Amino acid sequence: MALAVCLLFDRRSERAIRALWDRIEDRGVPSLRSHTHGRHVPHVSYAVLRSWDQPAVTGALTDLRDGSPVELSFEGVGLFRRGRTWLVAGVSADFVARQSRVVEAVTATGAELHKHYVPGTWLPHCSLAPRAMLAQLPEVVGAVLDVLPLRARLDRAALVNSATGEVCPLPSLP
Repeated sequence: MALAVCLLFDRRSERAIRALWDRIEDRGVPSLRSHTHGRHVPHVSYAVLRSWDQPAVTGALTDLRDGSPVELSFEGVGLFRRGRTWLVAGVSADFVARQSRVVEAVTATGAELHKHYVPGTWLPHCSLAPRAMLAQLPEVVGAVLDVLPLRARLDRAALVNSATGEVCPLPSLP
């Protein structure tokens, strides 16, 4: 179980990501749409917490100054261990600094940060298929390359519980 500090896509961009999940599913590969509880939302995570005090985390994030929406252009497909495929986006130095501020704020509450979200290690991404088998990778890549580049806007933030899919909107955009 984990709690993620996520940026959420605007309506147009969310529809595009969900359509991409559908394209992957249509090719016989389970996407994030059908993974675990099936309540996943398209997102980019600033931080994933392994332990936390949710009211404290919410308060710390609310104290951060409001940020402007983030514009990303997804240009490729990435692969993490165990077949987790994702969209690759180039990011600005400002976006990286924003992630660092979020991590500093939430870890100051005593929350335990997942090692892949440590500033300097973090790779911003949007998950597509969490458990693609090696033989399925050409199907995933084919589905994705047909729609790239994908320009997206992230204009909201939320805390997302990965175990339940519960989405708790944040009052501001960190």
